[in-house]
Amino acid sequence: MMTIAGAFTVIIMLVGVIGNLLTLMALLRHSKIRTVAAAFIASYYFFSLCLSDLLFCFLVLPFSASQFFHGTWIHGEILCTMIPTLRYGTIGVSLLSIASISINRYILIAWPQLYSQIYTKTKVFMYITAIWLFSYGLQIPTLMGQWGEYGMDERLGTCSIKKDKNGNSSKTALFIIGFALPSVVIVICYSSIFWVVRKSHKRLAQHCSNDGKFKRSEMKITKMVLVIFICFVVCYLPITISKVFDPDVKHAPLHVLGYLLLYLGSCVNPVVYVTMNKQYRNAYLETIKCRYNSNLESGNTPANTPTKTQGMSVAYLKKPPHPNVH
Repeated sequence: MMTIAGAFTVIIMLVGVIGNLLTLMALLRHSKIRTVAAAFIASYYFFSLCLSDLLFCFLVLPFSASQFFHGTWIHGEILCTMIPTLRYGTIGVSLLSIASISINRYILIAWPQLYSQIYTKTKVFMYITAIWLFSYGLQIPTLMGQWGEYGMDERLGTCSIKKDKNGNSSKTALFIIGFALPSVVIVICYSSIFWVVRKSHKRLAQHCSNDGKFKRSEMKITKMVLVIFICFVVCYLPITISKVFDPDVKHAPLHVLGYLLLYLGSCVNPVVYVTMNKQYRNAYLETIKCRYNSNLESGNTPANTPTKTQGMSVAYLKKPPHPNVH
């Protein structure tokens, strides 16, 4: 079982490194996928998400595979602290980034008149910086030995968070905060999104076709984030259940399966981008071909030129339909 788990971890690592690196390159090199309506702002969160997943795959998974193959940790005490810190930090960034993207989608659809005030380049940079600081800052007490401590967990044969001298550990709290909090935020956001969309469906249908295309474009991005959330639940729920309800590792296979699904979560997002978003799919192809800033679509509109659809959509979202429209 451990050998098979190690082999799967290596496969996940390779797919995750290639997929996330390709996504980061596509976001950096192709302006089109950053200028499609409000996807410009969402792309910053996608960048943060992919960067954390890339670091996880590149820096953490090689040691995880080694643990499965050797059945124990063989890389010394210093790395026994560094790697778990990176693991929990990158996972925290990924989960909070997904939750932040959901909030971004909700404000765009439910409060469009406030969107440009809440999401500027400077503010989004501050939001993302706060996510990274919070994810790693939450581990400072454990690093200082005040809320559990990092070390070799003999029950799992891996380096993780153990109970300190007072019998305290932050592991359960981290999994609850890392899974439960983002889940609640995402569920609330999407419930609100679907409620708003349902209420405004008739009004949107009565408006012009160009604005309808804009809304469809935004809803495609929103649906993509929803699929990412579903993948997030599938990948993170088993390990959360294992850590919360089986802290003494009485059911080892459940923990191994939970870890594999956790690792899988670091490489699944690029697959979602490719299958659900044409702009990302074309950007990947152009990146592989070493082409820069192509339109990625069949139109001739320059990538950095605001389209008529983008301009009129903001005006439409800020005011109700004309009273003569029935």
